[in-house]
Amino acid sequence: ILNLLMERECCVCEVMQALDISQTRASRNLSALYDAGFLKLRKDGLWSLYSIDQEAMKEYFPDLVEAVRKGLEGNEAVALDRERLEKSERVGPGCAAQRNR
Repeated sequence: ILNLLMERECCVCEVMQALDISQTRASRNLSALYDAGFLKLRKDGLWSLYSIDQEAMKEYFPDLVEAVRKGLEGNEAVALDRERLEKSERVGPGCAAQRNR
C-alpha cells in the first residue's frame, strides 16, 4: 500500500483494484496505516483519499519511505501493482465494490 501511495493519492477502491484484494482488506490496512500516523486522509465529496503524511514521515520515520522504495526496486509484483493502479478508477458512490459484485 505504501508503494502505491508513493505514486499518488488513492481511495480504497483504487487500492483494492491495484492489489487485487477485497474492499474490507484494503480499508482495514489503510485504517491501520492511518492510525499509526503514516497516512493523511482527505475527503472529496464521497471519496476518502489517502496519501502518505510527508510531514509525519520526515519527523518520525525519516528513512522508511526510501527503504521501502529501495527494497521494492525491480520487484515484478510491485511493477504489476503499479500497472493496475494506473488502470484503476473511481467508479461511483459504491466505488470499485460495485464492479466486483
